[in-house]
Amino acid sequence: MTPAPHPQVTEIFRRIGVALPSTDGAGLLVRSRSPIDGAELARLPVIPRDAMASSVQRLKGAQPAWARLPAPQRGELLRQYGLLLRRHKAALGQLVTLETGKILQEGLGEVQEMIDICDYAVGLSRQLFGLVIASERPEHKMLETWHPFGICGVISAFNFPVAVWAWNAALALVCGNAVVWKPSQKTPLCAVAVHGLLRQVLEASAPPFGDVSQLWLGEAEEGQALVEHPDIRLVSATGSTAMGRAVGQACARQFKRAILELGGNNAAVVCASADLDLALRAMVFAAVGTAGQRCTSLRRAFIHEAVYDPLVERLKQAYASVAIGDPREAGTLVGPLIDGRAGEAMQAALAECRALGNAVTGGEHVLQDRFPGACYVRPALVETGEQHAVMLRETFAPILYLCRFSDLDEAIALNNAARHGLSSCIFTDSLREAERFTSHLGSDCGIANVNIGTSGAEIGGAFGGEKDTGGGRESGSDAWKSYMRRATNTVNYGRTLPLAQGIRFDL
Repeated sequence: MTPAPHPQVTEIFRRIGVALPSTDGAGLLVRSRSPIDGAELARLPVIPRDAMASSVQRLKGAQPAWARLPAPQRGELLRQYGLLLRRHKAALGQLVTLETGKILQEGLGEVQEMIDICDYAVGLSRQLFGLVIASERPEHKMLETWHPFGICGVISAFNFPVAVWAWNAALALVCGNAVVWKPSQKTPLCAVAVHGLLRQVLEASAPPFGDVSQLWLGEAEEGQALVEHPDIRLVSATGSTAMGRAVGQACARQFKRAILELGGNNAAVVCASADLDLALRAMVFAAVGTAGQRCTSLRRAFIHEAVYDPLVERLKQAYASVAIGDPREAGTLVGPLIDGRAGEAMQAALAECRALGNAVTGGEHVLQDRFPGACYVRPALVETGEQHAVMLRETFAPILYLCRFSDLDEAIALNNAARHGLSSCIFTDSLREAERFTSHLGSDCGIANVNIGTSGAEIGGAFGGEKDTGGGRESGSDAWKSYMRRATNTVNYGRTLPLAQGIRFDL
């Protein structure tokens, strides 16, 4: 007999009015555990293969009619979804914290990202515009138009269990697509909750379109099935570079479109003119927020030799005093790592650094007596004289490597030496330094900030990066175009048939 869900889970789902899926007669189950204390939260049914097939058939049945619905009407349904998220923001934020271990402020912030992208999609629903292009032929015009793509698959990671899906789903839906979501096996409850609320809106306000969004719970095998299904023509995947490489190759075999948002080995450059008070706050949040488990977490810092010693001393003081503990408690700034494997990877990286002669501050396990089934660590600082292989390898944990520099071009080269190209930032009061860093001569990352950290992106800008980060873009700006099919149309409104390039073909 399957154990009952954790009481906190039962209460949250009661408050939001979403039913947990039944495990009666289920085959495989996925277990959700809280990284806060290691307690099991619930067991949920893995979608069987025959259910995947029927799910895709429902998506195929719903999508054409959904695409025919005027985009502003699709936007109206997302507006209603945003209102429902606002109503349940507190409960959903608590669930995110319970299942991921991020502090409650960050859990609430993640739900706010969902609300923001719904608002964005409402406006976008009246702005899915194309182009009118001048034609070289008389009495002709050229148009660029955008059309729904079809069925879009979304694979999301544990560290942002609801926001990243919302970035993709809100845009894909408002663009006229159907969506199937395979969430991380570590955070299935968050997925069931927010997807259940979306289904509430669709079934209450637009019953014919209740099947336009589907949820597949499971492990890596279910994600692979999503990627390989021939009717799912677009896959947006967020996760590790290794996972993204496998997804990209599988999509390429079927000439599918892939949107890949993968890892990041993000750096800060702190110049001699930097406001150190501002830099300190920004760097600590970027490095230890979400316990260093954001794809945009700060992992490398190149500090000008003129300010290296005072800034590093202040960083050490901040790291020694930062509040680590139960993320549900007020005042906590750093919660647990997602699981013991993440802690082992962190300790292995720090051991390699010590073997290289680097000075390591912090990094030890804490709170083991209070939470024996969890993995809490003190964030670590690693001082190194050079950028070595360990530093250039992404470790998904709160490790910040510190290195001196004397020349800005040297720091830019160090920033760009990483295989990933997601986020970067510079702290400076020099206009020339800021402009150089954000120019084509500067950072090669998809995100290059000035006087703010590497994390905490807003939904208005396109999110993503280059190189081993995958090259995909999600969220704002013109990222919506990734979820649509582009067509070029040439219209002849005259009575003659002039050919392009002056070609003559007389019959």
